[in-house]
Formats: sequence, structure tokens, C-alpha cells
Amino acid sequence: MFRKHTRRAAKAAFAVSFGVALLIGLAACGGSGGKKTTSSSSAAAGPKPAITVGTKNFAEEFILGQLYGQALAAKGFKVTYKNNIGSSEVIDTAFKSGKINVYPEYTGVIALDLAKAKAPKSADATYQTANTFEQQKRGATLLSPTPFFDSDTFTMLTSTAKKDGLKTMSDLSKLKSFSYTALPECDQRITCILGMKTVYHLKNIKFVPLGNVSVYTLLDQGKATGGDGFSTDPLQLDPKYTTLVDDKHIFGFQNVAPVVKQTLLKGANGTLLKNTLNAVSAKLTLPAMQAMNKAYYVNKATPKQIADGFLKANGLK
Repeated sequence: MFRKHTRRAAKAAFAVSFGVALLIGLAACGGSGGKKTTSSSSAAAGPKPAITVGTKNFAEEFILGQLYGQALAAKGFKVTYKNNIGSSEVIDTAFKSGKINVYPEYTGVIALDLAKAKAPKSADATYQTANTFEQQKRGATLLSPTPFFDSDTFTMLTSTAKKDGLKTMSDLSKLKSFSYTALPECDQRITCILGMKTVYHLKNIKFVPLGNVSVYTLLDQGKATGGDGFSTDPLQLDPKYTTLVDDKHIFGFQNVAPVVKQTLLKGANGTLLKNTLNAVSAKLTLPAMQAMNKAYYVNKATPKQIADGFLKANGLK
């Protein structure tokens, strides 16, 4: 069942990527195997609450925000977007203040970077830790997590890894020094540089804050030994790059789950909202997310176009 589901989602996501060259319009045709889903609660009585979807400051978040937002809009919710808010710490502040009431977040980021919890030992434990934090500290609930996870990685050129005999992150202790490039907040995160220093006890790191150039470009230019790639990056499939094994598990378990204010989940409309977002999350496998990221980076599609095609292909719009 899982493999069948994965193939279907990957096929639909590939349809989006392929259809971009034809103005996205053909994307839905590639996933026409599923009928448009309906819900007995889709005609929930009473006015629907206004939804403000926030996203962090990178492409995958923009796509996720559009996926969740467009699915809700298709069910009659009035949706507005606040994109590119910033890092997890910044968007958490926006959520606490009520500027947004829904946003996609990575469960491990909530557990480790926001809740400052001791690293959970499984994806389920990570989800429970994150959900408890949101319920007790933010008046929010995490909805169902996605099948895919998107964790940070220590990515480097394969040629460099082979030359220095590096397979795990612990092997970095063999180097006299090395550099690592990532977004500025990485320097203070246990899931990034801070974890390398305190968990791996690596004192030989030079941090290179990332600007407008991608991690992979800096690696290609020789300006960093390694960089903060993500497991859903299309270039993770390129043999030119190698990801070191995180043998001490600082990157955690990073499934995505929508963070939703509890006040939105009351009554029939609350049930409709929950069911709608959970239905989207259920389709978001690793191959699906990689294909949608590729549509953005390679095919230059917009997050709005990508989400529209994927939702239609999967009968969610």
C-alpha cells in the first residue's frame, strides 16, 4: 500500500515538473488516476474563519504554504498569505502574536530549536514533543505529519569526501579545519553549527553565513568544505555531492506538520479545516517534494503554479 501511494504521489509531482514547460496546464493530466475527493463536511454550516498562512524564508516553505492555502481556499475558506517571514524563531514570534494562524513547520525544529527539548529518539517521539510544546505554549495543535521528512545535511563534494576519507560527521575530527555554509541562524542552532560543536565536539569549524548564493554553488566554487543541504533538494540526487552520515543524530527527525491555532479547529468548519490539511499532508512523500522543488529550481515554476498542478493532479482541488 505504501509503495503504491508513493508511486502515485511521485507520478503526480513529476507531472507538475514536466508540465511547467507547457505553462503548467498539463500537470493535472498526469495525475488523473484519482477522482476529486469530497467530504461530508465540505458544506459545513456557518461562516468559515479567516486563514492567514505564513511561510518561512525558502522555496520549499513557499510551496508548502501554497499547497495548504489553496486546498483550504478550494473548500471555501478565505485565505491570505504572509510569505518569507523569516527563520523558525521569527515565524514562531509571528504566530504567537497572531499575525498568522497557520504555517508549515518541521517537527524536529519545533522540538529542538523552539522547545529546546532533549533530542527525541524517533519520528513519533519528535512529533509528540513538538505537539505538546505547541499545545502548552502556543495555544496551537500540530496536524498530521507528512510522510516525507526534510532534514539538514552535511553536504559536500564527493571528490572532497573521498580525498579526505570522510563518511560520517564524526570523521570531520580528522581535519585540521573545515568550513560550513548555512543560513545565519545555523550558528546558534543545536541542529546545525551549535550541535557540531557541543555534540560532535568539533572545534575546527569556520562558519560561512549564506547569502543569496546557494549552498551548492559555494561548494562548486570551493568556498566551503561543506554546506547545509536539505534532504529534499533535487541536487541531493546528483552523484557529484555526498552527504555525510549524521552518526550522532543532531539533525533530528524533520517531518512537516501544519501548526494551527486551536481556535480554528472548533465545530464543523474546524473539522473541515483539519481534514483538508491532513489530506494534503498525506500526499507529500519524499519523491513528490523533490519533484516539486525541482519544478521551482529547474523549471522556474512559481509556488502557486506548482501547488495548483499538484493539488489538481491528486484530486484535492
